Amino acid sequence: MLDVADPGDWLALDAEVREAAWHRPQFLAEWEHSAPLPADLAQLGASRLAVALCHRDGRIRQKAVRQSARHPGLLPLVVIRCADWAGPVREQARQVLREALDVNSALDLAPLILRVGRRDRGAFGVDALGRILRQASHGQLAVLFADPDRTVRRFAYRLAVEGRLLGSAELARAAARDPDSVVQEVCATAALTALGDGDAYEEVLPPLLSARNPRTRSAGVTALRRAGRPQQAEPFLGDRSGLVRACARYVIRQQGGDPAAWYRERCTASDDPELRPGAVIGLAECGDRTDAGLLRPLLVHPAAGVRARAVAGLRVLDCVDAQQLRPLLDDPAAVVVRETASTLEPSAEELPADWLLERTGSERPRHVRLGAFRLLDAYGGIVALRAAVGLLEDPDTKLRTWAAQSVQGWHPSPDGRRGDAEVGELLDQSRHLFSDHVLRRRKWEAGVES
Repeated sequence: MLDVADPGDWLALDAEVREAAWHRPQFLAEWEHSAPLPADLAQLGASRLAVALCHRDGRIRQKAVRQSARHPGLLPLVVIRCADWAGPVREQARQVLREALDVNSALDLAPLILRVGRRDRGAFGVDALGRILRQASHGQLAVLFADPDRTVRRFAYRLAVEGRLLGSAELARAAARDPDSVVQEVCATAALTALGDGDAYEEVLPPLLSARNPRTRSAGVTALRRAGRPQQAEPFLGDRSGLVRACARYVIRQQGGDPAAWYRERCTASDDPELRPGAVIGLAECGDRTDAGLLRPLLVHPAAGVRARAVAGLRVLDCVDAQQLRPLLDDPAAVVVRETASTLEPSAEELPADWLLERTGSERPRHVRLGAFRLLDAYGGIVALRAAVGLLEDPDTKLRTWAAQSVQGWHPSPDGRRGDAEVGELLDQSRHLFSDHVLRRRKWEAGVES
C-alpha cells in the first residue's frame, strides 16, 4: 500500500527495499529466485519496475530509470534516483526528469523534490524545480502556499516574491496568517519593500499589526514611521513581546516622544485592573533605578501577569530585595513563583534554608515546590544535597528527576566544612546514583571516610 501523494511513502519504499538488501539478504535472494527480474525490463509493469528502481544493483536501477518514462506515476522514484550515489544512475535519472518535468508535475513533486534536496546530491532537483516553477502563474503557485510542509511554503513564497506575483496586501496577509517564522519574515519584508504609495498602507499595515507572531508585528510597528503614523505605535509600547516594545519605542523616540514617561504614567496607578504586563516590564527596559519605586507596589497587583512582570522589572533594574520578594514564593500563580525564583537565584543564601525546605513538602502546590527546590539547589553545599536527597523518592517525576541530577552533579562548597558526617550519610543514601569510584571520589572531596 502506497500513498502516492505522500513524499514520505516514496522515500520509505526506497529505504525498505534497500534495507531488505542489506539486512535481510536471504529473504531478498529467495524473492529474486522466485520472481526474478527479466533481462529486458521493458516487460515489467509499474509495480515491479518501482522495485527495480530501488534495486541494490546500480546497473538494474539505471536500466529501470530508462524504462520509467513509460510510467509517469513512477516519476517520484526518478526524483529520488537523481540523488543516487552511483553516478550513471544519477545522470540517467536527471535526464529523464529534465524531459518529464513541467509546471503541473513540478507542483505535485515539489514536496518530494525539496525533501530529497536535503541530501548531498539533491541540489539538482531543487534547481530544476525552481526553473520550472518560475514559469507558473499566481494561481498555480498558490497550491503550494497551503502545503502542510513549511519547506514547500518557504520555497513557494520566495519564488512568488522573486517573480512579483503577489501584491503588498497579499504578502501582508500571508505574513500574518502563516505559522512559520521564515515565511512571516519573507512576506512581511517583501510587503513593506513593495509599497509604492501611501494609500497602500491601509491594506498592508492592519494585517501586520494584528499578527500573532512578534516579528511580523514588529515589522508593522517599524513601518508606522515610514507611513507617517508614529502615534499609532503608542499602544504597542505595552505589547507582550519585547521585540515589538523596542520597535515601538524607536518609532516614538524618532518623533520626539518619551516612552519612559508613557510607562510611568500607566504604572503610577498600581491598582488599575487594565494595566498591561508589557507596560510594567517596558518601564524597566527603558527606565532607571528610581523607577523601582513604581514597580514595588505592583508586586501585590491582582493580575498575576503584572506581578510577574514587576518582579522581572526589579531584576532588570538591579533593585532586588530578597526579603521583599520572599512572600511571592507562595504566590498562587505559577508564573509569579517561577519569575521570583529566577530573580532570587543569585541571592538564594539570603533566604532561610529551613523555610525553603519546608516548601518542598508534598502538601505544597507543585509550582511552589519547584521554586523552593530551585533556590535550595542554588544554595549549594550541604543544604542543596540535603534537599535533593529528600526528594529522590518524590512522587512528582520532574522533582524526582531534578533531584537525582542535582545529587549526581553535587560537589562540596569550597568554604564548606570538611569531614561532615551528614554528607557521608546523604551520599550513602544516594549511592545508587553513582558508580563506586565516583562515590568514593565525592566522599574524598568532602573529607568523609569511605
